[in-house]
Amino acid sequence: MKSIIYILLFFIPIFVCGQQSFDNSMTTNYMWQNVGNACFTAGKAYWPSLVFNSSSQPCLAFRDYANGRKVTAMKFDGTDWVTIGSAGFSEGVADYISLAYGPSGEPYVAFMDSSYSHKATVMKFDGINWVYIGSRGFSPDFALYTSLAFSPSGEPYVAFGGYCAYNNTEVMKFNGTNWVNVGAVPLSAGTGYYISLAFDSSGQPYIAYSDDATLFKTTVMKFDGYNWVNVGSAGFSAGEAFWTCLAFGPSNEPYVAYQDSVNSYKATVMKFDGTNWVNVGVPGFSQGKADYPSLAFSPSGEPYLAFQDYGYSLKARVMKFNGTSWVNVGLPGFSSDQATFTRLAFNPSGQPYVAFTEPMNFNKATVMKYDSVYDGINKHQQQQLSIYPNPATIILTMSFDKIATDRNFIEISDIRGLKMDEIQTSENKIAIDVRDYPSGMYFITLNTSKSIYIAKFCKK
Repeated sequence: MKSIIYILLFFIPIFVCGQQSFDNSMTTNYMWQNVGNACFTAGKAYWPSLVFNSSSQPCLAFRDYANGRKVTAMKFDGTDWVTIGSAGFSEGVADYISLAYGPSGEPYVAFMDSSYSHKATVMKFDGINWVYIGSRGFSPDFALYTSLAFSPSGEPYVAFGGYCAYNNTEVMKFNGTNWVNVGAVPLSAGTGYYISLAFDSSGQPYIAYSDDATLFKTTVMKFDGYNWVNVGSAGFSAGEAFWTCLAFGPSNEPYVAYQDSVNSYKATVMKFDGTNWVNVGVPGFSQGKADYPSLAFSPSGEPYLAFQDYGYSLKARVMKFNGTSWVNVGLPGFSSDQATFTRLAFNPSGQPYVAFTEPMNFNKATVMKYDSVYDGINKHQQQQLSIYPNPATIILTMSFDKIATDRNFIEISDIRGLKMDEIQTSENKIAIDVRDYPSGMYFITLNTSKSIYIAKFCKK
């Protein structure tokens, strides 16, 4: 199991580096750090769903391969990740897991119940056991891409894509006794994929999905109290859209993020301005192909997007829109290894958290948060890695003879996350020519066989 150790090698005022223009949104004394241990699940963790409970604790539900591919939910108690109720509490295999907290603070989980004809099932934790809400397998047929959300009045809603005889998208709610349709069935012209359900501030339910009736372009619909109607045009994206994710901005505008086939499968975000769907920043703004985009708004109203970026070795990346462009939140590709099923959520104080699974670490789950790099640093750790001179002009020397390892991968990036250099070495001391680097602040990431060390230096 890898642990991440953040090493602060110096702390000097930024003016020592000379004049430099950079994006202030990437605060240099903050980094992505593990919440508890990395890879904390017992086995593979697919379809993770990340939310916060009423005690501001991050909670994760997932398909648990260590427990028969059934559903397990865990929470971080401030020290460790602990199981909520029993591990593997569903009766059978679960897919498309969606976690949400009800108005009384109980966790609910919706999923496609493979042991019940692949239909939708919802369960909640009553404080002792996980119990069913209504009937198991209440959907008429397959329930693909289940998405769970609570209305402002406290009713659980579930959206899902159909299959076979019910080749359409549906939304159902629990009325206290049974699961009933919201509006007429079918509500869509074709099957919806990558379905995302959310409520606006007035309590209207919306769904976003990849729409096979429009050649898999993005469609957003809302329930007006009588019917499901399109928000703008159906299939408004320029081309095929995958991994659609819906969220509402501070002015109640719906935003949709997706993987954009027209722009090399990179990340694109659009919003509805009341008349049309318009791009938020440039389309295809990620470095490479963007899998598993997860969109959420900070308490201050800024849209953030987490995703797996093929432009950064399939690692996790988070960006936010600063009103003009999409900028990095911390270093791009901040996960220690590849990151799949990225999920983003904010705690009540506004800190972004990201959950993902690590394919290179048996697909176990990791949760990271954007926090101060000064937390947990001690003198012993600082002495393990040495960089000099700092600031550097021509040659920067790295010495890490106190770190026991036979495999070292070094990456140097600037304050914007642009990769400047990449080095592989078995030596414990190297010299790096930095004379051609522009003046400014740089980050060094040292990947060993056991840990990751992050340092920074100035180039005069």
